[in-house]
Amino acid sequence: MSVRVAMLSKWHVHADDYARQLRQSPDAEVVAVWDEDPDRGASWGKNLGVGFEPDLDALLARQDVDAVVVCTPTSDHCRVMVAAAKAGKHIFTEKAMAPTLAECKTISAAVAASRVKFCISHPHLTSGMVQYAKKAIDDGAFGRVHYLRIRTAHAGSLMGWLPAYWYDVEKAAGGAMMDLGCHPMYTAAYLLGRPRRVASIYNTTVCPPPADDNAVSVIEFENRAIAVLETSFISPWSAETFEILGTEGAMFKAGNDLQIRSKTYGIDGWITPDKLPDARPAAIRMWLDGIINGSPIPFGTERGEILTELLENAYISDAEQRIVPFASQA
Repeated sequence: MSVRVAMLSKWHVHADDYARQLRQSPDAEVVAVWDEDPDRGASWGKNLGVGFEPDLDALLARQDVDAVVVCTPTSDHCRVMVAAAKAGKHIFTEKAMAPTLAECKTISAAVAASRVKFCISHPHLTSGMVQYAKKAIDDGAFGRVHYLRIRTAHAGSLMGWLPAYWYDVEKAAGGAMMDLGCHPMYTAAYLLGRPRRVASIYNTTVCPPPADDNAVSVIEFENRAIAVLETSFISPWSAETFEILGTEGAMFKAGNDLQIRSKTYGIDGWITPDKLPDARPAAIRMWLDGIINGSPIPFGTERGEILTELLENAYISDAEQRIVPFASQA
């Protein structure tokens, strides 16, 4: 079986990467392009050697399209994905799933009703380091985890390589935290569970306001662990950082240097692990396997909802300058 995929918009900066991954897969092919910007879509279709369809409904009605990759502006995710689900097309999407949890739930309902396969891109969860951290936490290797810090940053705004439309918050639904900050957000939820409350400070240094380019959220989880989640579009020299502290051990990574210590594992001082778990397949590979073989897809609508709930409340906290409780704590 070869999964016939239509690319829906080149708005997101990763759209070309997904098209490349699909074209390199022996069991998938890109068969069409749609874009809310007709000129961009026509040019992309020509580059990919496939036809451009200017009418989304017409594309979704095509029998030679099995699935879609959604890289539209985040603000358009709900409309496009609900239409795709109702048309019976399997869906792969860039993060975030949608700007609001209410929209995410609308998408989830449409996906469930149509029984299509859904996958959201959460690439950091496929890394050997995060898998190692998750197992260590589950094993009790760090005792009671009370602190997590994750920093994910680059210099896209400072160096000018992000497209100008990236700062249109009406379409992007936010700035650095809504985009790059998704990675620490979904990783923290994966490792620590259900959030309890959030406090955020976001500001604008280089990029056009009101988009944030330097942002920090502090989240308390129901297990009382505190996560400090940082992101930036203006950090050319800041190392990627990952830190877990617990009552019986810790884990720290800055750049490529990873070290752990654990009383449970019998490790008194800092050591570098001999081997990390192998990286899991890319999310788009999991999606294809789910379509073709019925394999489980770990990054489904539930994980998409979890991420958007974090982001939505984090942005409310910054805008209203207050600590925001999550629904179960309100």
